[in-house]
Amino acid sequence: MIKRTLFFENPAYLSTHLEQLVIDFPEKEKEKKTIPIEDIGMVILDNPQITLSQQLMAKLLQNNAAIVACDQKHMPLGLWLNLDGHTLQSARHKEQIESSVPLRKQLWQQTVKAKIENQAAVLRKQGVPEENMRYWSTEVKSGDTENHEGRAAAYYWKTVFKDPEFIRDRSGLSPNNLLNYGYAILRACVARALVGSGLFPAFGIHHRNQYNPYCLADDIMEPFRPYVDLIVLEIIAEHGKPEGLHTSLKKELLQIPSVDVYIDGLRSPLMLAVQRSTASLAKCFEGELRKISYPQIL
Repeated sequence: MIKRTLFFENPAYLSTHLEQLVIDFPEKEKEKKTIPIEDIGMVILDNPQITLSQQLMAKLLQNNAAIVACDQKHMPLGLWLNLDGHTLQSARHKEQIESSVPLRKQLWQQTVKAKIENQAAVLRKQGVPEENMRYWSTEVKSGDTENHEGRAAAYYWKTVFKDPEFIRDRSGLSPNNLLNYGYAILRACVARALVGSGLFPAFGIHHRNQYNPYCLADDIMEPFRPYVDLIVLEIIAEHGKPEGLHTSLKKELLQIPSVDVYIDGLRSPLMLAVQRSTASLAKCFEGELRKISYPQIL
């Protein structure tokens, strides 16, 4: 069963009773609501007047729900995750940290190849030539030593929005704001799944940054990013390039965990597909598999 993503943008007091998340509103005319905690996969807090009880936070984390806090610009800022998400966590961490450099380079090769192939599929859906992207995906070597990821990205961002002046930049013009928000939601999904698979999100297979606690999440989310791009393209087709990030746009981006993807020949919600990817990654570190399961945009 796919877990629910809850988004709170108005003042509220969140607590728990009988394994339920209880929502109380300051407005007396608003009725109290309850939601089973076991059904929740992610909680997004986007108002400074939201209060959570410590007991609720503990229960959410015990059920491996991710809690995301937003800043004054309504962008995801912080993430709380379960520190004990798997019964074999210590063993999984040891296998992950002691994994060989050749293995990590091969896993990164697979990741880059899957990302470029999905980017090419997005371009095809937009009627943009993508034969060069297909070629670059076949040329990716172990560790992507020739940086085909960067080469593909340069072409992709110049063509996907049919705007040669567009620059992908976190602080850049729209639709960068939509991409930033969507990628933050995706990152939380991936980090949650990694913890659930007993892996350590800070130790990446490629990304290395002493200030980044989610290097592995940033690695594994790469082939999933084009799914966010597709949603952003749909928003632009309907609304143009919005400068602000309005509630209606956020709701469309909050569909990311439930969007259908194809993985291992089966259709699956993205949140469950991410769990398949992280579970296969754990088996790669264990030596049971040599390939990560990634989704494919058809």
